[in-house]
Amino acid sequence: MHFDHHVAVPDPAAGPEVYRQHARTWLRANLPGFMRTDSPDWRPATLAESSAWEAAMYQAGLAGMTWPKPYGGHGLTLREHLAVNKEIGALPMPESVSSIGKELAGPIIMAVGTEAQKQAFLPAILAMRQYWCQGFSEPDAGSDLARLRTRAVREGGHWRINGQKIWTSGAAKAHYCLLLTRTGTVADRHRGLLMFAVPMDTPGIRVAPIKSIDGKESFAEVFFDDVVVPDSARLGAPDEGWSAAIRVLSIERATNRMYRPWRFECELRQLIAACKSDARLAPALEDGGVQRRVGELASEIDGLKGLVELTVERMMRGEAIGARGSLTKLYWSECHQAFAGLALSLLSQVGPQSSPLARRARQACTNAYLFARAETIYAGTTEVQLDVIAQRIMNLPKDLT
Repeated sequence: MHFDHHVAVPDPAAGPEVYRQHARTWLRANLPGFMRTDSPDWRPATLAESSAWEAAMYQAGLAGMTWPKPYGGHGLTLREHLAVNKEIGALPMPESVSSIGKELAGPIIMAVGTEAQKQAFLPAILAMRQYWCQGFSEPDAGSDLARLRTRAVREGGHWRINGQKIWTSGAAKAHYCLLLTRTGTVADRHRGLLMFAVPMDTPGIRVAPIKSIDGKESFAEVFFDDVVVPDSARLGAPDEGWSAAIRVLSIERATNRMYRPWRFECELRQLIAACKSDARLAPALEDGGVQRRVGELASEIDGLKGLVELTVERMMRGEAIGARGSLTKLYWSECHQAFAGLALSLLSQVGPQSSPLARRARQACTNAYLFARAETIYAGTTEVQLDVIAQRIMNLPKDLT
């Protein structure tokens, strides 16, 4: 794998459209063919290959755009970030193998971390030298973080942690865990929550992979048995965990992977192209019901684009994301589930005699359909998002009877 490492990154004053053109040119010239999810030559990239690709993207100015320059970033605005994300979404690219570090751990470290923590972690995350996982969910505290039980007890200059996390994405490869713990009792609810940056090679940490419905082991259960970490691993004040967690979830729900609507549009184009390439599938595109569903999805994708763009402009004006992040999360997860269902129904007739494009689309859409089952669960379930929207945006009473 060889990438153009000598590309000239645009001047920060050039503006979003110049940056978007830079991203389009570099991505299309450098994306390896086997990483194109619409290609018959596609294959899963190794961790080393994915890391090399993302490190090259960073060096080309396409990652860490809004991070401050002293911490390895490019010191740009969310407008440039969005411009680049539109181009990332327009290509059938693989997902990042370091999204938790770049999209969750990095922003929270910048918000509440010490200067030493920022210097130690942020440049390493962008350069793909560190992978992170997020230790929030627990067996008895999934969408309700106020019920978490993993406990941290202070003992002089260090903390002793005991507990269990579940659905921890990327735990097997992670160097650090963004860990949310409790310093008091479960009855304290939102009080007494504390966040740590815990090295995953610390004695007492055990990772048990979980095989998901698509056959992958990207999730894990993580056990913390008398795990001792220094006070320097603490992120924020001892009672700042809840506000920090909410900040993380707001980021996750509203600003992470801004490319989603453009990626959904790309997937819709791939689906239509695959159907047109095969004599058995092409007639389905003439069906009025199918055309209506395609049109509805295209309209929903356009609506999601507008929501993302509006969020960026509001943030540029200094407005907090707050509960509005739940609107974005609800919208994209339900939209993508609907797309995956349509795609699989259209491609159900694909067999060994089908076109190479149709066979590849069937494989990709089957994987997307299975993974989409989780999209209305992770980062907050649909039910939780509806509750947040009802209470914190619409100000509806809890009891309507």
